[in-house]
Amino acid sequence: MRVALLTREFPPFVYGGAGVHVDHLVAALRSRSDVQVDVLCTGEERPGAVCVAETDPRMPDANAALGQLSADLVLADLAARDGDVPDVLHSHTWYTNMAGHVGGLLHGRPHVVTAHSLEPLRPWKAEQLGGGYRLSSFAERTAYEGADAIIAVSRGMREDVLSAYPRVEPDRVRVVHNGIDAGFYRPDPDTDVLQRLGVDPTRPYVAFVGRITRQKGVGHLLAAMRSVTPEAQLVLLAGSADTPELASETEQAVQTLRAERKGIIWESTMLPRADVRQVLTHATVFVCPSIYEPQGIVNLEAMACETAVVASDVGGIPEVVVHSETGVLVPYDPRDSDAFEAGLAAAIDEMVLRPDRAAAMGRAGRERALREFSWDSIAEQTMEVYRSVLASRR
Repeated sequence: MRVALLTREFPPFVYGGAGVHVDHLVAALRSRSDVQVDVLCTGEERPGAVCVAETDPRMPDANAALGQLSADLVLADLAARDGDVPDVLHSHTWYTNMAGHVGGLLHGRPHVVTAHSLEPLRPWKAEQLGGGYRLSSFAERTAYEGADAIIAVSRGMREDVLSAYPRVEPDRVRVVHNGIDAGFYRPDPDTDVLQRLGVDPTRPYVAFVGRITRQKGVGHLLAAMRSVTPEAQLVLLAGSADTPELASETEQAVQTLRAERKGIIWESTMLPRADVRQVLTHATVFVCPSIYEPQGIVNLEAMACETAVVASDVGGIPEVVVHSETGVLVPYDPRDSDAFEAGLAAAIDEMVLRPDRAAAMGRAGRERALREFSWDSIAEQTMEVYRSVLASRR
């Protein structure tokens, strides 16, 4: 079987969960003898993939979404380079969904979509993309409604897909969870990265890893930390914000927190994965305050490093973090931010003030990651989706 996998993110340009998923899925599939995977990307050139620029020279000043759609048309053509037509096209995120949709129509082949997130559930992106958000929403809806199969990364995501796109037939949406490389994400006994960041080894700390976007709930975490026991430090590995307004809002919240307590560390540059692993390992608790999260690979990364997790009870997170076993889930109600932030603070305090309990949850988390979320298993489940769409075309 030959598969054309269409993506924007691919190593070394990985900035979110979709990119992590693609990285490990491709590696697991390429280790098999029954499938050939061609990776087609938009963006900069990188090894192991054929890439297409996202800026069309015919419209250099156009909205970025138009450049992306132009690149998608090129990818749709490249999928059958030299007349070798793939058996299946598999796209990831709206950035390449239209490449898969158009390519499937053009070449008469099935198109599979993996749903990592949904545009209708991320309205704050209009701040970032303007009219481009309407284009990205159009591209996603068209591709989902036309796809032969949709892979949802959690049961919660499957429900979201069917709710957001009622024209999609339920039997076309399959659940295949994200996975974790537990060989890489494992407890790291070294502390050189912590020393470089300025973490006090005598005090417990709370860790956050993620982008500064409304989705990730960084503002809620910063507000919650104002009520957490003063003993706890906060280590934020949080990159550039989606908008200047959100950057300013976050900087102000961090300054307010630093005026009230010591041990607030914010690293805004993207650290190597090995450095992130060390930060996760030594944290008393990892916090995922997302207000929308299809699954949240970073929770699995923390669990694999034997770290307890405090997370919002949204999307697919409860399918990863088992309440009172591998961490604590905090109810989220968009109408009551104060209650959510108070819940986060209470759950963090529970971990910081009861380190033995946090350590036990961390050990249980790694056991669960090893047992339930291997990439080899996820590759086989993905292959089964490919086989099923090919069989339905016969």
